[in-house]
Amino acid sequence: MEVVAVSSPGESQSQEEMETPDSLHRAPSSQTEEEEPLIFQTLVKSRFRQAPPDRFNAVYMIFFFLGIGSLLPWNFFCTAKQYWLYKLSNGTDRSPQQNDLGNYFESYLSLASTVPSVLCLVVNYLLVNKISAKVRVLSSLSVMLIIFCATTILVKVDTASWTYGFFGLTMVCVVIVSGASNMLLGSVFGEVGRFPMRNSQALISGQAMGGTFSAVASVVDLATACSISDSALAYFLTADIFLVVCVVLYLILPSIPYSSYYLKSMSERIQYSGSLNNDTGSVNGSVENASLSSNTGTIPPLKPILSKTKWVGFSVFYTFFISIVIFPSISSSIKSVSKDTASDWTSKYFVPLSCFLLYNFADWTGRQITVWIQIPGPRSKALPVLVLLRTLFLPLFIFCNYQPREHLRIVVFNQDFYPAIFTSALGLTNGYLGTLPMIYGPKIVPKELSEPAGVVMSFYLTLGLAVGSAASVLLVHLI
Repeated sequence: MEVVAVSSPGESQSQEEMETPDSLHRAPSSQTEEEEPLIFQTLVKSRFRQAPPDRFNAVYMIFFFLGIGSLLPWNFFCTAKQYWLYKLSNGTDRSPQQNDLGNYFESYLSLASTVPSVLCLVVNYLLVNKISAKVRVLSSLSVMLIIFCATTILVKVDTASWTYGFFGLTMVCVVIVSGASNMLLGSVFGEVGRFPMRNSQALISGQAMGGTFSAVASVVDLATACSISDSALAYFLTADIFLVVCVVLYLILPSIPYSSYYLKSMSERIQYSGSLNNDTGSVNGSVENASLSSNTGTIPPLKPILSKTKWVGFSVFYTFFISIVIFPSISSSIKSVSKDTASDWTSKYFVPLSCFLLYNFADWTGRQITVWIQIPGPRSKALPVLVLLRTLFLPLFIFCNYQPREHLRIVVFNQDFYPAIFTSALGLTNGYLGTLPMIYGPKIVPKELSEPAGVVMSFYLTLGLAVGSAASVLLVHLI
């Protein structure tokens, strides 16, 4: 296992990536990291002109914002717990009493948001060379924006007479917006696989920051709004505005020289670099043949991608499987042991702060750590072992003060600091161990397979979420 030094935003290193059986590491070179992020023959790499700089880290920030936008629907839907309890209970602003729908809402939400997403990512893989990434990304963002606008309108609609109809409509919206979200995530992650690794880290860090952003927005709205409905209205309007910003930023992306260089196919880059000598004509030809970008309409070969990414794919799958089983279905139902005091902390802010904000901030921190440290490497067996050890989080959360409890009535960790510690550890390990294999995946396959490999890694992630969501429903009913 080796530490991989990765440049932070704005930095440049005089190193180039090489692959060994055990890990990715860097060797001295006269080229900068920005010239080419993936594994190439030296002779081929010498034919590319030097990549333009990422001025003002503009491309880095665009991918960071797209990362926020890719998981924004899930984060905003699951964080607005008080609003959903209020809508589904026919209660008042002061008394949002739970019913059966409220007790199991997070489990239904997880199931509706992840299971259909697996199908969407399969479709995305089949379309990766048939429909341009630009069309897929913009159509996904448009669908997400339409659904969120509809959700915002429903905030002020009286649904007391059709609670179950509202629940069904909400689940349909979740299915549609989650499918679009995963189409967006798979497409953007496939595109960012063409860029240096730090841009992949920007995208993944943005996903975690999206959770933190939604949690902070939820707490602020709860503190400042006069009612739950007013709070939810401001909350979802924030999401609407942010999605519009994501559309604008993505439209700007191709016009930036730095991103334009990496979005070109390999043969286009060589042609863009100038004419080549006759003795290198065969190299040019081999590059053109290797580029899948020119093979528009073909389905990328799946077998070599699965063969190269099986262990990092398993690590992604199981990391997010364990996380979604616990968060938010179990963790958001852990109550303060002092809830009978009826203070604002125990009744209003305990779950938003100790569950959503703490988890998402820890998740973001874990993802940021991968900018400086990358241990274990992609070939190390320690990576799946560490991922499997996260199974120990299940009993830790189950025996906290989860309520209501009907079958398993034993509470072992009966202090409020226990779920705070466990949630921080869950988020931190999810961010770190989930990010490493995600950024390794597109880098350990041949250059021409980097974009479809990014889609495949997104499929592993979504499959883990889908299976974990189904498991969370079962586990909640067992408790």
